[in-house]
Amino acid sequence: MAHKKGQGSTRNGRDSNGQRRGVKLFAGQPARAGAIIVRQLGTRIHPGKNVGMGRDYTIFAKVDGTVHFERVGRDKKRVSILPAEG
Repeated sequence: MAHKKGQGSTRNGRDSNGQRRGVKLFAGQPARAGAIIVRQLGTRIHPGKNVGMGRDYTIFAKVDGTVHFERVGRDKKRVSILPAEG
């Protein structure tokens, strides 16, 4: 019987925290002006009507309304805000 435990590797065992990217508001959900819709690296999703894009490619709502995603051509996606009535 061994009197000592085998030595584990000490060179592994680190990881970085996730950066919390992705879609924050999905199609059909209500959005207030200024609400973040998508956090992304590069323009995976393009801004449409009533939507702005920040320096870090974050897409946000410019007006109150409903989130609407659409495909543009074969490989592009676009997100818009359909304004709330009233």
